[in-house]
Amino acid sequence: MSDPLVKKRPTAADVGREAGVSRATVGFVFNQTAGQTISSSTRARVLEAAERIGYRPHAGAQALARGASRIVLLVLPDWPVGASMQRLIEAASSVLDDAGYTLVTYTPRRESAVRPLWELLEPEVVMGFAPFTPEQLVSMRAQGINHIFPDDIGGSASPDTGPAEQLRFLHGLGHRRIAYASTADPRLTDLASVRVQAAQQHEQRHDRVPLDVRTLAGQDDAIEAVRDWRAAGVTAVAAYNDDVAALIVGAALRLGLSVPNDLSVIGHDDAPIAALFVPSLTTVRRNEEADGANFAAVAIAQASGTELPDLSEAVLEQVIVRDSCAAIPASDQLVR
Repeated sequence: MSDPLVKKRPTAADVGREAGVSRATVGFVFNQTAGQTISSSTRARVLEAAERIGYRPHAGAQALARGASRIVLLVLPDWPVGASMQRLIEAASSVLDDAGYTLVTYTPRRESAVRPLWELLEPEVVMGFAPFTPEQLVSMRAQGINHIFPDDIGGSASPDTGPAEQLRFLHGLGHRRIAYASTADPRLTDLASVRVQAAQQHEQRHDRVPLDVRTLAGQDDAIEAVRDWRAAGVTAVAAYNDDVAALIVGAALRLGLSVPNDLSVIGHDDAPIAALFVPSLTTVRRNEEADGANFAAVAIAQASGTELPDLSEAVLEQVIVRDSCAAIPASDQLVR
């Protein structure tokens, strides 16, 4: 026996009775069914009736009627979700929302016994920041998901040009002996490797002195690295992110060095700590608004079957100049 205190959810049939139309007409209005001509007055009557009785269409039923869920699933690597990632997700979500899509984020865990979300959610598009594994692609395609980016055919996310911007800025200040500080956080191994490789390739292309790359796990590593760098004549350090940059600055100060006069340090991501730290950190900020819009454009192109947008020319990074970097005097540049 049903509980009289439990309010029944209004149905499409209820809307039809309220508006004086058939259940099928209600479905045509809410599903925007192609090939059905519904007058503007009838459409308005249905929508007004639905509003009066509190009817909300069932998302799953709408997806079946349309043959598409209009859900974009963004698969995140197991990274700490910082301010930069949050800004990107918000930008992508806003653009997709305007286009009638819902963005859902998901971070698969290694060795998890839970079924992946793409097997439960029936997304129209699945996107990631890195290529999916062959096993993930098989799982997605077994669910009938055909819009996957990047996939094993081709395509890639927006390039990370931040390391090149860091080095270009430091060279512009006259620094010639530059080191690179990476992170030992195991969750960031893949991304850290990409940034290290990008930094090394940038210097190689310009026939410059190879970077002294160190991976820092904590303050002791940072102090040892700064001591070695100074002994080798290093005058500037590009860091994987702002947390690593702060670690280096702290180590330099503990060794009695001046930042930026003895050692310039540039971070990456423009995290909140960058502006609050003393000295405030010069850093590279990724244009997450443009990056998020790019991701959304790719998702919409995938869903609609149109050509993927060209992201190669997008200007995604800029240097935010603060107090942790300084130019080397011209006379010292000649000696170095």
